[in-house]
Amino acid sequence: MGFTAIDYLLLLLYLGFVTILGIGLARKQRDARDYFLGSRNLPWPAVCFSVVAAETSTLTFISIPGLAYLTNMSFLQVTFGYLLGRIAVSLILLPAYARGEVTTAYAFLERRFGAKMRRFASLVFLFTRLAADGVRLFATAIPLKFILNVDYPVAILILAAVAFAYTFAGGVRSVIWIDAVQMFIYLGGALASAAIILAQSQAGVAATFANLLAQGKLQVLDLGMGGAFLQKPYSLPAGLIGGALLSMASHGTDQLIVQRLLTTRTLADARKALVAPDC
Repeated sequence: MGFTAIDYLLLLLYLGFVTILGIGLARKQRDARDYFLGSRNLPWPAVCFSVVAAETSTLTFISIPGLAYLTNMSFLQVTFGYLLGRIAVSLILLPAYARGEVTTAYAFLERRFGAKMRRFASLVFLFTRLAADGVRLFATAIPLKFILNVDYPVAILILAAVAFAYTFAGGVRSVIWIDAVQMFIYLGGALASAAIILAQSQAGVAATFANLLAQGKLQVLDLGMGGAFLQKPYSLPAGLIGGALLSMASHGTDQLIVQRLLTTRTLADARKALVAPDC
């Protein structure tokens, strides 16, 4: 199997579409408040979709199906903790961000602890985000390298140039709307792939699910009882505690997510955009 002329055309059209869309949204900007906060006038469903797209990367699409294939669905217990963590963020941190004209998560730190704390937290965010997103960018460049038959630097440059164009021109409004578009594309692709796999299964859909159920592949809950509690990476206690702490850190203090939540119209909208993905 390989890319046909139609596949290449669709890829180029998509890259061109997101670039043009991002640049087109830049025409709605009037000042820095528009650029960084979208005038705090973006609908919460779009922000919600953007949050989901931002927290999901190529690594997620590569690793999670493999993990489910090798084990079962017990890793989903982490999402129970995610919900608890997001509820805590919506009740404790979001009201603090909503008070005043805060443009970043670290502006709040400056008000409470001074400029030095803000600069330190900002530097930590920049370096850790650079390292994390560097890995994600490289992972995304791997299929593009083989599709276009180019070297890795060229593939990385293409992806970075497209993202830079619409982000630089359109600001946070472009980022959120394009994230929402991409979320529907990758979720639609995942659902279409699952439907095709099931349709081509020789045993049939019902028999396939019955076989997965018999093998324990569809098991979600693992109460973590027994002496091997601390050795289990995914159990209900570990999922609740670890997922909650991870979610409070990533969605309550990470500028990547907080910046999106700051663009909503009201505190209630920000809470819905944060909690809705795990409900």
